Amino acid sequence: MKKRPDPEMIDDENPELTEEWFSKAVPFAKLPEPLKAKLLGRPKAAQTKERITIRLSPEVVQAFRATGDGWQTRMDAALKEWLANQKPA
Repeated sequence: MKKRPDPEMIDDENPELTEEWFSKAVPFAKLPEPLKAKLLGRPKAAQTKERITIRLSPEVVQAFRATGDGWQTRMDAALKEWLANQKPA
């Protein structure tokens, strides 16, 4: 006897995958290169950054955030510039 599906669990937008669906599937190796690159995501950077916790004054954070997306990268660049301008100890 087949078990009846729970009506609460039926989702018409995401139907259960069938053998027919799997028979149409394509192995990852056979996908076009641009699609493979998209699915794999951004490649690892040669030099990764270190995650830290830092406390900054609100006006500094607000000023950088106001510059839009990428504000953390710009803050990193500003700190690198400051370091470059420091005299060696």
